[in-house]
Amino acid sequence: MCAFRLRYDTYRAAVEEYLGGLFPPDKPYGRLQEAMRYSLMAGGKRVRPVVTLAFCDLMGGEWRRAIPFACALELVHTYSLIHDDLPAMDDDDLRRGKPTCHKVYGEAMAILAGDALQAEAFRLLATAPGVSDRQRAEAAAVLSKACGADGMVAGQVLDILGLTRSRGELELLHSLKTGAMIQGAAELGCVAAGAEGPQREKAADYARHIGLAFQIRDDILDVTADQQVLGKTVGSDRREGKTTFVDLLGLEACEALVVQETAKAKAAIADLPGCEFLVNLAERLADRRN
Repeated sequence: MCAFRLRYDTYRAAVEEYLGGLFPPDKPYGRLQEAMRYSLMAGGKRVRPVVTLAFCDLMGGEWRRAIPFACALELVHTYSLIHDDLPAMDDDDLRRGKPTCHKVYGEAMAILAGDALQAEAFRLLATAPGVSDRQRAEAAAVLSKACGADGMVAGQVLDILGLTRSRGELELLHSLKTGAMIQGAAELGCVAAGAEGPQREKAADYARHIGLAFQIRDDILDVTADQQVLGKTVGSDRREGKTTFVDLLGLEACEALVVQETAKAKAAIADLPGCEFLVNLAERLADRRN
């Protein structure tokens, strides 16, 4: 096994173990916990929490102390997927190759599961061991900015309004809907390590560029991927009349833009000793097929 895969799997296994210990369904309202766990433990690459742990490591911190921060962000990401899939939003039937939360548990329970996951994320931040009160407060500020009214939710608003037509408008939408949470993941790693100033800005710059590359690759896959490989419905953006990077630029130009944004991400952290894992991660995300 290559060094990259070994390290990625180590991070991911730590995240899975932590998440697996959350929300036991042995309560009178255990169906809520079942719905939360159904979506939270449905698989996925855990890219965002891996970014958090890797940046904590890169910045000289003990990466295991960042696990609650990383998992808090994954809870918020999962809540956003549950709500995105609802009939009032994207109305999707599949997520990661499985029926979406509302298809299994009903719309009301899916909404409540998402609500609870968001609240529990901030509990994880507030009670994280091994870090200072200042770090806990800073982590809460980072995550709330990433997912709130000037972050992920703002991007979702732009998405459902359907007014995005130009490349600049599309980049703004996805810098909020997708990029803000990836940037938040990188910054949470810095917070856990006590890294500030130029180091944290390098992390944010890296994350902004891989976030854009990630979204462009998503748009490409929505046109080219096999549904069984992708694990969700393909072609949904086109059916819903949403403007994508492929619509604006075409497949060939999108492929080139993924390469350009990935190069910028790598350049942002190139002078940080030990950056090889994150450089490799950027390359692999650019080349992903699901």
